[in-house]
Amino acid sequence: MRLVTTLTSAVLAAALSGGAFAQAFPAKAVRIIVPFPPGGGVDIVARVVGPKLTEGWGQQVIVDNRAGASGMLGTEVAARAAPDGYTLLMGTMGNLAVNPHLFPKMTVDPLRDFAPITLVVAVHFVMVAHPSLPVRNVKELIALAKARPGQINYSSSGAGGAPHLGGELFKRLAKVDLTHIPYKGSGPSFQDLLGGQVSLTFDSLVQSMPYIKSKMLRPLAVLGATRSPLLPEVPTVAESGVPGYELTNWFGLTVPVSTPRETVVKLHADFVKVLQQSDVREKLAGMGADVVGNTPEQFGAYLRTETAKWAKLVKDAGIRGE
Repeated sequence: MRLVTTLTSAVLAAALSGGAFAQAFPAKAVRIIVPFPPGGGVDIVARVVGPKLTEGWGQQVIVDNRAGASGMLGTEVAARAAPDGYTLLMGTMGNLAVNPHLFPKMTVDPLRDFAPITLVVAVHFVMVAHPSLPVRNVKELIALAKARPGQINYSSSGAGGAPHLGGELFKRLAKVDLTHIPYKGSGPSFQDLLGGQVSLTFDSLVQSMPYIKSKMLRPLAVLGATRSPLLPEVPTVAESGVPGYELTNWFGLTVPVSTPRETVVKLHADFVKVLQQSDVREKLAGMGADVVGNTPEQFGAYLRTETAKWAKLVKDAGIRGE
C-alpha cells in the first residue's frame, strides 16, 4: 500500500510540475537568432511568427540578427547559449545542412549541437535579374553567358547558402561560367542587385516577390520542380532547357541540444499553433513559403537526410566555401 501511495504521489507531483511548467514558461523574453542580416527571407519569416508568439505568451519575442561567416556566427551563438528554451535558432538548409561540408573547420555540428523543434516552412526560389541584363529567359541567359564567359555575376547571401548552391548547380548543369559575389545575407545581396552592381541572383520568393511585382527585377525561372502559383507564367529551370535542375530551400527552428524535453515539447506546441493560424499561413503563402510545422522527430530525421544529400552534391559539384 505504501508503494502504491508513493507511486501515486510521484505521478501526481510530476503532472502538477508539468502543468506548472506549461503555465510558467516563458517567464521572460525569448530571442530567435537569425544568422543573417535584417531583410532576408529568414528574417522576414521570423518577424511574421514573432509577434504571434508574443501575443500567446505575454512575453516579448526578440528577433536577434547575428550575421556573418555564411551564417556560422549566429549558428555558433545559438549553439553555445544556455539550454533553457529562451534562445532559439531559425536556421536554413544552408547553415544547418550544407555549411558543415563546405567549411571543415566549422566549430558547430548542427546534428550534434542542436535539438530540432519543427520545420517551419519550405521556401520556393526564383532566378531574378536586374532589368539591365539583356535577357528575358533562361535560354537567353545561357547564350549570353557562353558568349561572355565569367563576365556575368550573380549575388548570394554567402558561401554555402541556398542562393550560392542554386547558382553553382545552374553553372554545372547549364555548362556556363558565372562569377559568384557573396554577401553577408540576402538583404545586402538584393540591395546591390537592385542597384545594378550585380546582374542576377537565385533567392527566395519571400525576398523577391515585392521587387518582381514592382518590376524592379525580372523573373527568369523558378527553381523548384513545379511552377509557383504566385508566378504561374514563369517556367521552371528544368522546363527552360536545364533538365534535372531543382532546388527548394527550407527554414527550421532549433534549440541547444541539452534543452529539457518538456521545453522542446512546449516550444513545438506553441510554434505549430501559430503556424496553423489562417492569417499566418496566408501571409507566408503569399510570399512563396509553404507552412510545414512537423514534429521534432520528423524534423530531426529530415535534417539528417538533407545533411547526407548535400554532402554528396557539394562533393560531386565541387562546390567550395569562400
